[in-house]
Amino acid sequence: MDAAARGALAADVDAVARLTGTFVLRSGATASEYFDKYRFEADPRLLSRIAAAMVPLVPSDAEVLAGVELGGVPIATAMSLASGMPAAFVRKQAKTYGTCLAVEGGDLTGKRVVIVEDVISTGGAVRDAKARLDEAGAITVAVVCAVWRGDRRPAIEGLDIPVFAALTLADLKPA
Repeated sequence: MDAAARGALAADVDAVARLTGTFVLRSGATASEYFDKYRFEADPRLLSRIAAAMVPLVPSDAEVLAGVELGGVPIATAMSLASGMPAAFVRKQAKTYGTCLAVEGGDLTGKRVVIVEDVISTGGAVRDAKARLDEAGAITVAVVCAVWRGDRRPAIEGLDIPVFAALTLADLKPA
């Protein structure tokens, strides 16, 4: 994606997802600004553009896109539709009924999988998803996210796999 397209995508994501008001954060702190990632995932035109920006980041030897519950699922689905690559879905915990699986979408044994996530801050959900994919027999080759919120180059502590981001927090700073 060229710089102009990246800038336009970042501006559109920011315009839809950055909210002002009074918000209680997960930490319990209060903030006057909040980034609502589900707003860009719920807009079909914007979701399509995000998926189109993420597909080229997928390593060429990957076989399956594994969306992390909840935010990674619509993005992995959109990327699957755009690329023709199959998708799988990684739950936070195994279902207690039906198949009782933590990873849905078919047998991943020996498959080269890319974890798809919406926004990554610390990578905790990605580490958990990788553990579930390992249990399912998958070979995780990379992580691709829509937005990297970290201060440094995308990398997740404790995981020795590359992390690629369509956008960074710096891209989303209001002008």
